[in-house]
Amino acid sequence: MQEKTTSVAAALAAVGLNMHKGKSKILRYKPACNIRIILDGEDLKDVKIVAYLGSIVDEQGGSDADVKARISKARAAYLQLRNIWNSKQLSTNTKVRIFNTNLKTVLLYEVETWRTTKTIIQKIQVFIDSRLRKLLQICWPDTISKNLLWERTNQIPTKEEIWKKRWKWIGHILRKALNRVTRQDLTWNPQGQRKRGRPKNTWRQT
Repeated sequence: MQEKTTSVAAALAAVGLNMHKGKSKILRYKPACNIRIILDGEDLKDVKIVAYLGSIVDEQGGSDADVKARISKARAAYLQLRNIWNSKQLSTNTKVRIFNTNLKTVLLYEVETWRTTKTIIQKIQVFIDSRLRKLLQICWPDTISKNLLWERTNQIPTKEEIWKKRWKWIGHILRKALNRVTRQDLTWNPQGQRKRGRPKNTWRQT
C-alpha cells in the first residue's frame, strides 16, 4: 500500500495535482498487519468508517452501516415534507409520487451495490410500510394488510425493487469494455486467508 500511495502521489504531481493529506484516510479491512502509510513525511490517519461518494464504507465490509445511514437520511427527508403528507388539498396519488421521487430515491441510493440480507431487506421494508401508512393516515387501532397497502400506493415489495435495480445495473456494467475496473470488479477474487467461522455471503451470492 505504501508503494501504491507513493505511486499515485507521484502521478498526480506530474500533472500539477497534490494528494490532500488531511482528506486521505486509511481503511483496513480485517488487516493482518498495521503498517504505517506515509505521505510527504506524514502518517495517514487510520479510520474504521468513511463516507465515499455518498455511501458509508466500514472495516467490516458489509452494508449495515450504509443501510442505517440511508434510513436516517430518508427519515429526515420525510420529516422535511411533513406539510405535504398532512395536506388535505393533495391527492393520495400526488403524495405517493412525491414519496417515490423525494424519499425512496434517498433511501435506495446505490442499493444495487449493497450486499443485501434478509435483515436488511426487512428493515427497509418496515421503514417504507410505516411511512406509507402515515401517508394514508392509517393509525392504530386501524390496520391494513401489506398487500392492500402496496396496492393502494402502487408499490412493489422491496426485495423485488432491489432486484430490478440490480439487474439494470448489471446490464449496464456488462456492456462496458473488459478492461474497465467496474467490469473486472464483478469477477474479482481477493487473495488471502479469511478468519474462522461461516463465511459471509458475497454481493454475487445475495
